[in-house]
Formats: sequence, structure tokens, C-alpha cells
Amino acid sequence: MPRRAPLPPPPPPVEIRSWPDREAMLADRAVVLGELVKMHVGPGRLGLLWMWAALAAIGWILVGTGIVMFEQAIDLVDFVSVIGGIVSLVIGAAVLIPAVAFLCLGVSRDRKVRTLLTAWGALARDPERDRRLRMPEMSLTWLLLSFGLGAVGLALCVIGPASARPGRDTYGLVALVVGVGMVAWLTALIGAVTALAHRRWVVRVLMGGGGGGGTGAGLGAGGGDGTVRPSATPESGPVRPPFVRTGGPGHR
Repeated sequence: MPRRAPLPPPPPPVEIRSWPDREAMLADRAVVLGELVKMHVGPGRLGLLWMWAALAAIGWILVGTGIVMFEQAIDLVDFVSVIGGIVSLVIGAAVLIPAVAFLCLGVSRDRKVRTLLTAWGALARDPERDRRLRMPEMSLTWLLLSFGLGAVGLALCVIGPASARPGRDTYGLVALVVGVGMVAWLTALIGAVTALAHRRWVVRVLMGGGGGGGTGAGLGAGGGDGTVRPSATPESGPVRPPFVRTGGPGHR
């Protein structure tokens, strides 16, 4: 599994913000938001979601195959099918459990990313830099793929049990089809929620529908005139900005 980039920290509290001027704050904001948007709706995040969903579906197929083999072994008193069923169940569980765990971790990480997006976006308004953060094409891609996958998953969940015939289709086969459909439907739900959440963030934060402060006031120790002043203490001197660029994107 590729190592994920660490999440950036939230904006510093108002009382210790010490950007030298508004432009420095906007530059930091743009870098951090660019990284967060890629983590949220970038192609890499979409590919990772579908990869873990595919592994979960493969794991469930193996589990369902093991159940079907057990049912056949009971009917035919076939010990070879019993052994094959056990092997299929073990391999399926070894694939399914980590895939589901990483899907859940991804959902939890997405919630943290959305919280950071709101916090950093509310620092100020920057229409010029914010245009590239909207990513309408990527959001539409997430939404269309999610709708297609959700339709397939829902069809499997409904058509599988409805088309089963007593004496011909086993319970294990029905469980296999429904399980794959559920994996597809839940993955589609995660994707649709992600796309809609990104669009909501764009409208409410970047476009001002929900209001982050657009004046830049309160960024430093200055007064109400909107200027950004470095905070300092007599003992330690000026405090450095919260990011110091050291050679990689997202760091200052």
C-alpha cells in the first residue's frame, strides 16, 4: 500500500497568527488547500476508493464461493469440497477484512480533510487562487461513476434474490450476489457523498455562501483595520509563520 501523505495542521489560533502580511497568508492558504483538495477529490483518492472496493468484492466472492462449496459438500458428502470451502473462506476473509478496514479508515480521513478544508478556506477570500480548487470536472466524474456503480449494486441486490429458484440456486449463491451488490452500492454512496460535500464546500466557503471571513482581519495581533502584523514577545522576538517551506509542496 502506498504511504499516504500526512494531513496538514489546522490554521493556528487567532492569538498566535503571525503572517508578515496578507499575501503570505494567502500563499500558505493556497498551498494547503491545494493539497487538501487533491486528498479529497483527486484522481488518486478516487482510484484508492475503487481499489479497496474491488478487493472487498473479490474477498466476498471468495467467501461466497466457500459457502456454496460447503452447501455442495453437505448434499454430495464430498470432503474435497469441504477442504476447498475452508481454503476459499480463509483466503476470502484475508482479503475482505483489510479491504473493509481501509475503506472505513478512508471515510474517517475524508471527514478530517473536510474539517481542514473548511477551517483553511474560512481564513480569507482569494477568488483568483480559488478557481483551481473548485474542480467541477472531477466532482462530476465522482458523481457519475458513483451513480453508475450504485445502479449496478442496487440491481444485484434486487435481481439476485428475485431471480433465485428453489432447488436450483443455493443460499450461498444468493448471498454472494447480494454481497457484491452491497459493496458496489456502499462504495457508490461514499463517492456521491464525497462529490456533494466538495461542491457544498465550494459554494459555502470559496464562493462565500456560508461565509469565511473575507477581509483578513484577525490574522495577526493587529486591530480592526485588516492589516496583518507579526506577533512578538520581548523575550523571543517575532514568531515565525506556521509553515516554513523546506522543499516540498504544502510546507513553508
